[in-house]
Amino acid sequence: MQNLVAIVGRPNVGKSTLFNRLTNTRHAIVSDIAGTTRDRQYGKVEWGGREFSIVDTGGWVVNSDDIFEEAIRRQVTIATEEADLVLFLVDVTTGMTDLDSDVAQILRQAKLPVILVANKVDNNEQQYDAAEFYRLGLGDPFCISSVTGSGTGDLLDDIVSKLGEQKADDIEDLPRFAVVGRPNVGKSSLVNAFIGEERNIVTDIAGTTRDSIYTRYNKFGFDFYLVDTAGIRRKNKVTEDLEFYSVMRSIRAIENSDVCILMLDATRGIEAQDMNIFQVIQRNNKSLVVVVNKWDLATEKSQKAIDTFENAIRERMAPFVDFPIIFASALTKQRIFKVLETAKEVYLNRKARIGTTRLNEVMLPLIEAYPPPMMKGKFVKIKYCSQLQGTQIPSFVFYANLPQYIKEPYKRFLENKIRDNWNLHGCPINVFIRQK
Repeated sequence: MQNLVAIVGRPNVGKSTLFNRLTNTRHAIVSDIAGTTRDRQYGKVEWGGREFSIVDTGGWVVNSDDIFEEAIRRQVTIATEEADLVLFLVDVTTGMTDLDSDVAQILRQAKLPVILVANKVDNNEQQYDAAEFYRLGLGDPFCISSVTGSGTGDLLDDIVSKLGEQKADDIEDLPRFAVVGRPNVGKSSLVNAFIGEERNIVTDIAGTTRDSIYTRYNKFGFDFYLVDTAGIRRKNKVTEDLEFYSVMRSIRAIENSDVCILMLDATRGIEAQDMNIFQVIQRNNKSLVVVVNKWDLATEKSQKAIDTFENAIRERMAPFVDFPIIFASALTKQRIFKVLETAKEVYLNRKARIGTTRLNEVMLPLIEAYPPPMMKGKFVKIKYCSQLQGTQIPSFVFYANLPQYIKEPYKRFLENKIRDNWNLHGCPINVFIRQK
C-alpha cells in the first residue's frame, strides 16, 4: 500500500493548484471562488524514485453560512485520518487568520507528521512575511509558490524523507467503472451505497460533485475503481465556469473508463440529456450497464411497467440494444449488489476471445444462408472471418471479394449473429470488412 499525503487548509490558499503542480496534472478544478473543491481528489506523485498518493481536500470552513460547510469539514477530517502525512497550506499574502489557528489546533492533536507550507511566496521579500506562521507551533514554514513551482522541489524532498520507507504496493491495473448521468439522478448516493460510507458528499443539489472522484472497491470478491462523476448538463444550462469544467471532467471520466453505469431517474423516464450521455459512451466504445434509479418512488412497479420502461429505453438507444437494464434504488439499496455483479460480467465480456475455427464454423453457414445483397450485378462473397487480437473491445474482421459493397445494414446483421451465438452482453463490438 502506498503512502498517502493530505493537503489541508482554509479556502483559497491554493490547495488545488499545489495538487496539480505536484501530480503534474489538471485533475483538481482551480478557481478564485472559495469552496470550489468539495470532494476529496486523489492523485499520484513521483519524486526521487518514490511514488506516493496525494489527496486534495475541500477548504476547511468554520462557522460559515455555506450549506456545504459541515460536509466539507467532514471530508477534511476523514482525509487527515487516512493520511500518513499532512501538508498544511497557508497564504502569505493574507497573513495568519483565526481560521489558520483553528486548523493548526486540530492538526496538533492529530498525532501525525505535519509540514507547514507558506504558499504564494513569489519574491524574496515575502519570505520574511512567512515568519509570523511560527506562531502556529508547527515548525518551520516551507516557502513555495504553487503557481510558478518555486520551492516545490525542496518540499517534495522533505515529504519523501518524512514518509520513510516505501510501503509494499499492491495496487494493480484495475477495471474502472464510471457512474454517469444527469445531475440529481443519484450517482453519489449509489457509490456511497456500494461502499457503505459517505465517501462522497451527497446532497440533492445539482452539481454538488464537481470533480470526478475515484474510489477503490475491494469487497465480496470485487476489486475495481468506482468513478463518481459530476452531473452532466445540456450545454445551454452550463452557466458557470466551474460547471463547464465539471462537464468536461465527466466526459473525460467516460473516456478513461472500461464500463459506464448510466443512471436514469425512474420518476422522469429517459430524457434528451440521457441520450447525450449515452452517445458519448457509444462514441468512446465503452461497455454499458443502465440503472433505473429511484425505483422505490415509481408509482407503477408491475412487470408490465418494467417491460414498458425497458422497451422505451432500448427503442431510444437503438441500434445498440444488447445491454443490461437494472431497476434499483440507491436509497433503499434495492438491487445495488446486482449492479456490481452485472458491471463485472460486462467487463469480462469485453475481454472475450473467440477461436477462429469456431467463429468460422458458426458464421459462414449463416452468411451463406443470408449473403450480402448483389451490387451492380456482382456477387459479394465472404469466405473467412476472425477476431482481431489486442483490441480494447471485441473486434471482428470479415474478408470479402468486394468489401466496398457491404453496407452498414449487413454489418449490423453480422454483429447481431455474433451476439446471438456468444455472450457479449453490454459490450460494443467492431465489425470490419476487408479485401480477401
